[in-house]
Amino acid sequence: MADARFEDGQEAPLYLAALEPDDLTVIAALVQDAVFPVTEMRWQPKLRRFALLLNRFRWEDRDAADRAGRAYERVRALLVVGEVTRVTTQGIDRADRDMVLSLLDLSFAPGPDGTGRVLLTLAGDGAVALEVEALDVTLKDVTRPYAAPAHRAPEHPE
Repeated sequence: MADARFEDGQEAPLYLAALEPDDLTVIAALVQDAVFPVTEMRWQPKLRRFALLLNRFRWEDRDAADRAGRAYERVRALLVVGEVTRVTTQGIDRADRDMVLSLLDLSFAPGPDGTGRVLLTLAGDGAVALEVEALDVTLKDVTRPYAAPAHRAPEHPE
């Protein structure tokens, strides 16, 4: 048996699932302030899946970065919502291929018999509403973390 190494304690990429509304609040906190180009949203109606490739701020690492005096980080992550039957958007010009969106919140409004609506609230009065037959959301980091280009943590006026 070998001694533990420092490298063994490094954080692993996140891979989380939400099947209950309480689970979704954890994912919502982790994707707050994620940014993504409008071109990185995909609805696959035949698969009943909506996928979003985003650059999320690593909130789970913020305090460690502060203590160590190192750069804040972002990571590319895949947010997937399953069992999607309908997608509607507000305040998003899909024709503007250069548009970059910022995700402020992710929430679930339950409906009858386990159905409901997953709502992605975006900065600037934008929104994506996903009608779902059941809550099925996953978040998976797909790259290594990188230094946040803004060199600061996102802030929200109170």
